[in-house]
Amino acid sequence: MNSAVGIHIFRFVALLLLQGLILKRISAGWMGYVYFDVLLYPLFIILLPLRTPRSLVMISAFLLGLGVDLFYGTIGLHAAASVFTAYLRAFVLSQLEPREGYNVDFSPTKAQLGAPWFFRYASIMLGIHLFAYFSIDAFSPVFFADIVVKTLYSFLFSMFFIIIMVLIFNPRQ
Repeated sequence: MNSAVGIHIFRFVALLLLQGLILKRISAGWMGYVYFDVLLYPLFIILLPLRTPRSLVMISAFLLGLGVDLFYGTIGLHAAASVFTAYLRAFVLSQLEPREGYNVDFSPTKAQLGAPWFFRYASIMLGIHLFAYFSIDAFSPVFFADIVVKTLYSFLFSMFFIIIMVLIFNPRQ
């Protein structure tokens, strides 16, 4: 097995277990209303290699989301948001493509494309994921203000954890 494939399988399992066993417990709010959730598992979708076919990205995102759904007791909520994020990944990458283009042998990491590019890309992808997640959770435009508030608070805390993870582990693949 290729070492890069092994790294991504390990990342898949590690982020799934981290999200399900530890980060599930981190949320805050008052009077029974949760204002934010820390979602770190979209980092798997963000860090997949550029040459990964869209169908494989979407299948792996579905499996990851389904695994998170099993931990959270939700039926398809995380899976749907993950697949939506995976679907838009190619569009976001095309919009952020450097002038000289991508080297398709790389993964979109801080080490390969630089910190400003990576954090902009990760921010956009995480924002898409969180907005989709809370929109599907509410399933009504009546709650648009709540969706935006939860997305913003969750974005701040989730992005903080993503920055910490990327700075500590500094993935190259």
